[in-house]
Amino acid sequence: MATRITGGISAGVEGGKTIVEAAQNYEIMGIINRGLAYAIIIAGFLSVIFIFYGGISFILSGGQEDKIKSAVSTIRYAIIGLIITILATVIIGTVGKAMGLNIIEYIKFGEIIDTIKSITSSSSSGGSLNLN
Repeated sequence: MATRITGGISAGVEGGKTIVEAAQNYEIMGIINRGLAYAIIIAGFLSVIFIFYGGISFILSGGQEDKIKSAVSTIRYAIIGLIITILATVIIGTVGKAMGLNIIEYIKFGEIIDTIKSITSSSSSGGSLNLN
């Protein structure tokens, strides 16, 4: 039976537990759901970053052909990575529903922003994440 995990690093799990407590209690379905959701989000984010990096490299190439080729290949591979990420999301969503995992529900923009805020507020307050 899958458990639902919502929120960020110190997110609430079924019964008010944190993600760490879920890991300690071996709630494997919840851990798998959250891990796959984070992996998809990170892959998509990195693809977008590399598209921007390639664009900036292209602009700053100064007409040098080798730099232009390098920038274009960076953009090309980043777009391919983004397409693969989108396809992986669709495939994982389809297979996950067949297996009882609902991974797609964890990939929400609001939750991503909340996770980023919780990580940055935790790290700025003490320099390390408080997982307790």
